[in-house]
Amino acid sequence: MAAMKPRTGDGPMEVTKEGRSLIMRVPIDGGGRLVVELNAEEAGNLKDCLLTVTG
Repeated sequence: MAAMKPRTGDGPMEVTKEGRSLIMRVPIDGGGRLVVELNAEEAGNLKDCLLTVTG
């Protein structure tokens, strides 16, 4: 049996590739994580939106 680890919101924002999808995990206030599954096109659109507002 695998070791059980507590699920907390602590830790950095991260993105991993799983198959054809990108999995983005974002820590949220109050604990926990927001987990979003994106394809390459959606990730590109997100990048464009973020670049527009940041600089």
